[in-house]
Amino acid sequence: MSMDSDSARHLARDLLATAGPFVLFALLLLLAAYWVLDPSPPRRVVLATGTEQGAYAEFGKRYAELLKAHGIKVELRATQGSAENLKLLRDPDSGVDLAFVQGGIEPTAGPGEDLSAGLVSLGSLFYEPVWVFYREDAKRHLLGETPLESLAQLAGWRINVGAQGSGVAVLMEKLIAANRLDPGRLTLVRLSQTPAVAALIEGQLDALAFVGAPDAPVVQTLLQTPGIGLLGFAEADAYSRLFPFMNPVTLYRGIVDLAHDRPPRDVQLIAPTGTLVAREGTHPALIQLFVQAAQRLHSGAGWFQRQGEFPNGRNTERPLAAEAERFYRNGVPFLQRYMPFWLANLFERMWPVLAALVAVLLPLSRVVPPLYELRIRSRVFRWYGQLRALESELGRRDAGQIARELDALEQRVSRVAVPLSYVDELYALRTHIELVRNRLQPPAARSGPR
Repeated sequence: MSMDSDSARHLARDLLATAGPFVLFALLLLLAAYWVLDPSPPRRVVLATGTEQGAYAEFGKRYAELLKAHGIKVELRATQGSAENLKLLRDPDSGVDLAFVQGGIEPTAGPGEDLSAGLVSLGSLFYEPVWVFYREDAKRHLLGETPLESLAQLAGWRINVGAQGSGVAVLMEKLIAANRLDPGRLTLVRLSQTPAVAALIEGQLDALAFVGAPDAPVVQTLLQTPGIGLLGFAEADAYSRLFPFMNPVTLYRGIVDLAHDRPPRDVQLIAPTGTLVAREGTHPALIQLFVQAAQRLHSGAGWFQRQGEFPNGRNTERPLAAEAERFYRNGVPFLQRYMPFWLANLFERMWPVLAALVAVLLPLSRVVPPLYELRIRSRVFRWYGQLRALESELGRRDAGQIARELDALEQRVSRVAVPLSYVDELYALRTHIELVRNRLQPPAARSGPR
């Protein structure tokens, strides 16, 4: 019995009818898991940076370029600084997903108050020294030849502490209070960074305080501007003990410009760390991409850090995101080392479901062969039932009508396709049909001539 295209279609239909419910169950389970796990990150994310000329803005552009390679559009939101960034992160209607945040800008929490609720850290990225630049002529006028080594010496000065919403304004309030410096003896100015730099150079300010990475353009400019000095913190180690988010760092002699010996001596500074903060519900795959980008951007050696010191999960002030902690512990996920990010991420998010699906379907798959066999045999048994009904009507109905029905039954049987293991049952059925047909003939015809 040859198998033509119709027979193949019948076999495929039988197999689909038997295994189809199990396949449908597996597909529905996968779709439900995909919907619940949401393995693919959104294609657009909003990153709050800082002022236009600041280090945060420059880093934001670099992050946007790196994530663009993975099909993620990073929209940069310029702000006045870290304090505004935190406010945007806590505002559910701001649309901001991640932000650069300077360490040490959180106000003191009240009893039972958790200021970090709803936010997670992606790690510390770099040191952000507290830079206090001053006019040397103002220093001579106010202090004479006394070395300037402490914030406590700034009584009577006109000092810019950053615009409202900047992290430095919050931090400077803490440092001024720690030095028991009466704010009434200071003239505190709150200009944004670019106007403040111009005011300092033009003599409208005595000093300018801000926090920023050393490669920020404003830092590079002021370090090499004649007549502008940099305040060193002689009590840097004490600051690091009083404020856990603070680190003592050293601006080494000549590191700015070896040829011109700038600075002419080592300068002790204090530095919180710049961190990347996200909303708690940020997609894990996005967090993974951002910490990988941070590794590429911030792991190099610099003025204040050694190669590989950043990024890290220390001094974050907020809970470390689980995906970031995984990265700092194990590095880039295994599959992402050999596959495109989107495919690797899909497998990594879905493999528990796939494993559970296999565990469920493997025992169920043993039910399919018996069900398939029952389906094939039931069809043969149904034809046997029709044959038996025709046989029981012999002698009671017209023999010609019964013969035609037997012919129709035999034609249906000859067209059916079954696996080779069931062919013998079809042949047996056709033999039995022939036996019933023979009983329709007169006895003399069945015995033949003698």
